[in-house]
Amino acid sequence: MPFPDFDPILVQIGPFAIRWYALAYIAGILLGWRYVQSLARNENLWRLRGPIASSEQIDDLILWITLGVIVGGRLGHVLFYTMLSNPDSILSDPVEIFRTWHGGMSYHGGTLGVLIATLLFVRSQRDKAPIDLLRLGDLICAVVPIGLFFGRVANFINGELWGRPTALPWGIIFPAADGVMPRHPSQLYEAALEGIVLFLVLRWATHGAKLLNRRGVVAGMYFAGYGLIRALLENVREPDVGMPNFPLGLTMGMILSLPMLAFGAWLIWRGLKEPLPDLEPETETAAVEAEDPFKIRSDGAG
Repeated sequence: MPFPDFDPILVQIGPFAIRWYALAYIAGILLGWRYVQSLARNENLWRLRGPIASSEQIDDLILWITLGVIVGGRLGHVLFYTMLSNPDSILSDPVEIFRTWHGGMSYHGGTLGVLIATLLFVRSQRDKAPIDLLRLGDLICAVVPIGLFFGRVANFINGELWGRPTALPWGIIFPAADGVMPRHPSQLYEAALEGIVLFLVLRWATHGAKLLNRRGVVAGMYFAGYGLIRALLENVREPDVGMPNFPLGLTMGMILSLPMLAFGAWLIWRGLKEPLPDLEPETETAAVEAEDPFKIRSDGAG
């Protein structure tokens, strides 16, 4: 099956171009922002613990997350991929790190960037209205699959990050690969599993099982779910050119995703073990949680 004739540029006016990839980031951030606001306003989802954050705090958080995604994604690509496959391109021209328009963003780098940005944001709110780090993490992770879906679709439109050769009838010949062998459309696999399926699982967790009442469980389900899906799909995704041969057939994507799986499993375990608070949480309890988000209380106050 030949690759569809997609133009990665939606509109170009002189030197100014609007690319599908940029629109994917914008759509993911805007829709994620609106979805986070809807979760935070729905008191039925977290009635055992009280409000997670105010609308104003969430609006401020979006800027922090956006910077975390962009800076972390770019630096992650440079550290995890470029410095291993083609270090001379950075050492000879360090300014290349900042040329994001040349392509090269890492999901795992973006995740680290968002984690750091969230930590800094929570610290900045200490003297205003303290926020529980784990509960805010639950809120953020519940919407990440939206951005992943748009990002993977944009990868497909760009004809990048293609899969390994396959004889399956839906194999696609990507011109930027070798232009001959049909390959797995791994970008679409990821859009379906990391985006749609993972979103539906987390939607069940937030709205069906009401797991926003258990600190860190929704975030744990996201980390574990993404780590597992990405590690499995690495078996059909073509490794990046120039990467070293890792032992046991591992790829860089697997190496970075397996710790996510373990971390997510730990978050789920500790969140389910932590006692639920009473129906009417005390102000003191909220303050303790904001001070020490990992503490498990023994008095039933969470």
